[in-house]
Amino acid sequence: MSDLTKFDRPQNVGNPVMGWASDVAAEMLRRMGIKYLSMNPGASYRGFHDSIVNYLDNKDPQMILCLHEDHAVHIAQGYAKATDEPMGCILHSNVGLMHGTMGIFNAWCNRVPMVIMGATGPVDAPKRRPWIDWIHTEKDQGAIIRNFVKYDDEPRSAQALAETMVRVNKTVRTEPTAPAYVCLDAGLQESAIDPDIKLPDVRRFLPPAPTPAPQAAIDEAVNLLANAKSPVIMAGRVKRSEKGWADRVKLAEVLGAGVVTDMKPGVAFPTDHPLSLAPPSNRPREEAVAAMKEADVILDLNWIDLAGTFKLAFGREEIDAKVIHVSMDSLIHNGWSSDHMGMPLGDITMLAQTEAVVEQLLGGLEKKLGGKSKWDGQNKGRTSDVDTTYADLKADDPISVEALTLCVDEARRKLNRKFTLANVTIGWAADGYHWTHPLDYLGNDGGGGLASGPATTIGAALALKDTDRAVIGVLGDGDTMQGASCLWTAAHYEIPVLFLISNNRSNFNDEIHQETVARMRDRPVENRWIGQRIDDPEVQIEKYAASLGVGSTGPVETVGDLLPAIDEALKVVDSGKPYLLNVHVEKGYATPPPAREA
Repeated sequence: MSDLTKFDRPQNVGNPVMGWASDVAAEMLRRMGIKYLSMNPGASYRGFHDSIVNYLDNKDPQMILCLHEDHAVHIAQGYAKATDEPMGCILHSNVGLMHGTMGIFNAWCNRVPMVIMGATGPVDAPKRRPWIDWIHTEKDQGAIIRNFVKYDDEPRSAQALAETMVRVNKTVRTEPTAPAYVCLDAGLQESAIDPDIKLPDVRRFLPPAPTPAPQAAIDEAVNLLANAKSPVIMAGRVKRSEKGWADRVKLAEVLGAGVVTDMKPGVAFPTDHPLSLAPPSNRPREEAVAAMKEADVILDLNWIDLAGTFKLAFGREEIDAKVIHVSMDSLIHNGWSSDHMGMPLGDITMLAQTEAVVEQLLGGLEKKLGGKSKWDGQNKGRTSDVDTTYADLKADDPISVEALTLCVDEARRKLNRKFTLANVTIGWAADGYHWTHPLDYLGNDGGGGLASGPATTIGAALALKDTDRAVIGVLGDGDTMQGASCLWTAAHYEIPVLFLISNNRSNFNDEIHQETVARMRDRPVENRWIGQRIDDPEVQIEKYAASLGVGSTGPVETVGDLLPAIDEALKVVDSGKPYLLNVHVEKGYATPPPAREA
């Protein structure tokens, strides 16, 4: 894999001494273990920029140049989704921060850790250049995003800046994780510091260990689960750790519990396991709904929108099952956004970290059941029931979203590869592609903001570049074109990643919404495409990618051409470079998402 430190190397740095306030910010990032800073340059942080280059020698952290601030934030989000570790990004002044707000909101909704460094023009008015510094200076810049970051600050001295940085490090790493923002006064950045300044020892300000549940709540939950006849586990937003994955599998097997998973967060349970009730989806599948209705105990492991899922599954029916609600998410809920969803049921509520609770439950059940398992080994899900396989496809067929899914799966099997899907489209056919490892799928954009897929895919590939996993982003054409200039960053830093464009030449999800409204109003559905289609003229995404330095092919239009194209693309990725495949797919979804009714 490529060594990023070979790119953008400073000259004649020598052995620099910390002498400026911006050096303090740079030094603290290094001590915090931040490896990369994705950024789009701007004069508001020129002092800080100099410190990264000429004080830190542009490594630990290394700057990753982006062509838009939104890309900088989304690359950091993709990195965190793959590692559960914070990456840094830098946004220029108020204008850069406003560009990056959608990415920050996506990261907030995904609850990923992130260190966002920003800047304002000189707070001391006499230091401002005419016009430009005035429009780039705000009294409270953090207010722009305060409702969707976990913490923000604008320190007024080098010593205060050092303390802010250790606070940020602890804050973003403490669950529930989320981004934090530090605004650097341009005047402060460029001020000399006392050479005897003492910086805090980051090791003495570390985040707490994962929060366990009170033992009384664990004992009550163990009794419920041990006596349950039809328990169901709803595995939601969890960590990427292999131990947590193995513990969840063990818990399901000890209980004989069916497991429901979701497409919104990263994969939480092996979908080919006999206890996996149904393929993950954006709404509960019928097999999962049936099991939930029969359940006497439901264990909610940080599920996203439990109330909404119950509404889809139960309608107005009473939920007779006892519900064990495990989540720390409420600690950062506020009234600005409704990303907290509906109020989740909880006959037993644990304000605790999910992996810690699973470990506690396993210990309690080991004692309660005497080391025995309640599972009879029978298949509770539909893992053996696949409607269509790759062998059923015909070479000259046009490519459906289901065929695209099956071809990616066949490439994985044929090449015996480990794929990390950093993103998939709404139409992804989960029935045809099993996830068997916590890094197989990293979840969606979080806040529903478009333009995220290309950059989060790059961030995941940056995080996993030294592993044996091939990172793939299955992206819609609308999402891609809104964020496509980030492909230059992948090309420049030779980040090995495959962009697989599921191109239906439309903002198709909105076609479905317009059809829904037309039907409700008894109006012609034939007009749903107006203001939605992206095909006159057709966007040649592969040529745009090539202009940014990314190898590309397309459009691929038949099933017979797709698998060979994926094979060839992966050869380029294996050589350490990015590649893009523009695949024309038929309009439609394998599993339609829910549409809002009147």
